[in-house]
Amino acid sequence: MKLIFTLLLSVFYTLQPGTANFQNKKNKDAKGAANEEKYPAPPENTNLLFYVQRDPNANTVMYDLNIDKNGDVDTETPMHIYWIKYAEKGQKEELNYIQRKFAYGVNTKKITNEQYDVRFVSYKKLPLILKKASDNKYHIFVTADQKQIMLNRIFVKVEGGSFWVPNIVYVELKGTEQTTGKEITHRFKP
Repeated sequence: MKLIFTLLLSVFYTLQPGTANFQNKKNKDAKGAANEEKYPAPPENTNLLFYVQRDPNANTVMYDLNIDKNGDVDTETPMHIYWIKYAEKGQKEELNYIQRKFAYGVNTKKITNEQYDVRFVSYKKLPLILKKASDNKYHIFVTADQKQIMLNRIFVKVEGGSFWVPNIVYVELKGTEQTTGKEITHRFKP
C-alpha cells in the first residue's frame, strides 16, 4: 500500500504544469527543507472542509462540502474536490480523471443521514469521518494520537527519490481537537 501511495504521489508530482522547474524560494528555509507554514492559505469558503498541500509547489487541493439544490449535503457526492493553482495564476481547476481516481479523489460511504466514512483513493489506511459537529456544520474528523481532530489541512513532504518513487518524508495533519479546542499537529510516515 505504501508503494502505491508513493507511486501515485510521484505521478501527480509530474502531472502538475510547471512542476519540473518550479522552485519557490520563499517556501524553503536555509537548509532547503520545505516550510509548510509559508504555503498560501486558501481563501475563506463556508463549504471548505480541508485542503492538501505538498512539495514541490504551492498548488493546493481543496475539499469542499458538496451541497445540492435544496441546500442539503449531496448524498451521492458529498465532497467537491478541485485545485487552486497557486504556482500558476491562482486559478481554480477541476481534478482530471487520473487525479480523481488514483490520487486526490475520495471514496465515501454513507454511515447515517449526517455521517460519512471518507477514504482517499490513494491511501485507504487513513479513515476520515464527514459529520456534523457541535456548531451544527459539517466537518472532517480524523483520530490521531487517540484524539479526535477536526481536520483543517494535510501537508505531504516529499524530498528526493526518483521520478516514479519519490521519498515521502512525512504526512502532516493539522486541525483542532474537539474536546479542548486546541490546535493539533500530527505527523506520520505512510
